[in-house]
Amino acid sequence: MDKIKVMIENRQKEVKIPTGLRLLVRRTCNAVLTMEKFQGSAEISVSFVNDQQIRELNAKFRGKDISTDVLSFPMGEGDDYEIDPATGAKILGDIIISMEHAVDQASRYGHSLQREVGFLTAHSMLHLLGYDHEDGGLEAVKMREKEEAVLIMLGLPRNASYAFQDEDEI
Repeated sequence: MDKIKVMIENRQKEVKIPTGLRLLVRRTCNAVLTMEKFQGSAEISVSFVNDQQIRELNAKFRGKDISTDVLSFPMGEGDDYEIDPATGAKILGDIIISMEHAVDQASRYGHSLQREVGFLTAHSMLHLLGYDHEDGGLEAVKMREKEEAVLIMLGLPRNASYAFQDEDEI
């Protein structure tokens, strides 16, 4: 794996992006590509949006007039990717994350926003690399195992506690 360029744009105002979240997204993209033994340079675009923006994209591109947590728009098929003529990098595609959905799901599942955004990023990266879980079955199980493996690599295992003790309790 050569150089990985992750372009991140915040296109929403509803959720303040915590310090370190952009770095986590970059690390997650790198971890997935490393795990998948991706060859060559790559470019990925990640956008943070609100529920209304992702709903509009979901309706326009998938015919589903509902908001969702994340959308993936792969730019290639198999190993056939569009190449950025300026860099020679493979353009993997776009990841769109609803920050409102991410906050809600982190609360609902009882984990940190960082873990939720890490999960959504890993999930989308696998879609950009050709994985699909829509039909369920073995493919969905494989994808879920890979997502968890990436989160463990990043120090964000399932059911991890990030609570800190007060100094008085130590």
